[in-house]
Amino acid sequence: MPEFSRRTITLASLATLATTLAPKSARAEKKYGPGVTDTEIKVGQTIAYSGPASAYGQLGQAEAAYFKAINDRGGINGRKINFISLDDGYSPPKAVEQTRRLVEQDEVAVMFGMLGTPLNLATRSYLNSHKVPQLFVAAGSEQFANPEKFPWTIGFQPTLRSEGTFFGKQILAVNQNPKIGVIYQYDDFGKEMLSGLTDGLGAKASAIIATESFTPTDPTIDSQIVKLKSAGADTVMLFAYAKQAAQAIRKIYELSWQPDTYLHSGSASMSATLIPAGLERCAGIKTVRYMKDPSDPRWQNDPELKPFYEWLKEYMPNANASDTFFLSGWTFSQMLVQVLRQCGDDLTRENIMRQAANLKDFRNPGLLAGSLINTSPTDYRVVKFMTLERFNGKNWESFGS
Repeated sequence: MPEFSRRTITLASLATLATTLAPKSARAEKKYGPGVTDTEIKVGQTIAYSGPASAYGQLGQAEAAYFKAINDRGGINGRKINFISLDDGYSPPKAVEQTRRLVEQDEVAVMFGMLGTPLNLATRSYLNSHKVPQLFVAAGSEQFANPEKFPWTIGFQPTLRSEGTFFGKQILAVNQNPKIGVIYQYDDFGKEMLSGLTDGLGAKASAIIATESFTPTDPTIDSQIVKLKSAGADTVMLFAYAKQAAQAIRKIYELSWQPDTYLHSGSASMSATLIPAGLERCAGIKTVRYMKDPSDPRWQNDPELKPFYEWLKEYMPNANASDTFFLSGWTFSQMLVQVLRQCGDDLTRENIMRQAANLKDFRNPGLLAGSLINTSPTDYRVVKFMTLERFNGKNWESFGS
């Protein structure tokens, strides 16, 4: 073929290629908001590394380790996650102070995974007024699934009210005339759990014969447990976080009391609650489960959790593989990574929030089999699937509905 012919064909081919690619390039125009560059996405968090809920600081540690693993593999669409996680001591005023610092000084693109209902409520109005995504908060209040009033805030776990309702229905399934005593944290978290329980009991709500509250800073809740026993309760609800839940379990055992005991799902951790309470004292306790439990032999060879164990061995080699906090951090982090991947090169805060509200049949491997995540601009409930489990003295096991 003559030289000019080859050149003509080559130039024509390049022209065709350029024409083909042009619309795609235009569509892929980069759009950045605060905290985003060609190489970085800033993610903010406050969590309890100290204070009464410091056991939950392991969530932040696990999330930092997961993001490091993502960065080591090239990041998200070529951008590394700069994860800035600050201690809030489980104090709402401190959480507000740290959140303002992250938004106004560090200029993070999003806030992610803050622990606790009162802390997230304390920062919600500020973040919504500044249009900063408050993503996958580690709290179950139904107030974090309210896109009409707070479109920049989305939760993750089943709502506290739905968990309380689930408990109420399960209690009546095995005992038509229970005498229920409730120990609950005196804040939005505890009150919402109690309201859900009342909903689940329906016409039998009068079965709640005694309620005792506490604050996170109370040194002990022994007196409240004694009062529930004295009231004649045969069923006890522990709407508490790890420290107080462990105290309650120990005191119930010391009183030689054997009520049917239900534990808030967020406190069903082996390392943070059951081991400190004493495993022999925990046999028979029930909880709801929406995630897999790495301490459960059922999941030791689960193909979906193989990447979790490999990640933990490489990035957190001294961590206890059976600790639910590490699996939780791994699971929560995948939610944020999925949202950021869906964003492509449009990493404005508006699009990040838009993608969080448009998850379609997303399968998170840390969740129970059969759980698919679907969100929409009018439905901010992320995880909706849960089952009842009972502790057998060594592990949690599923039973019931």
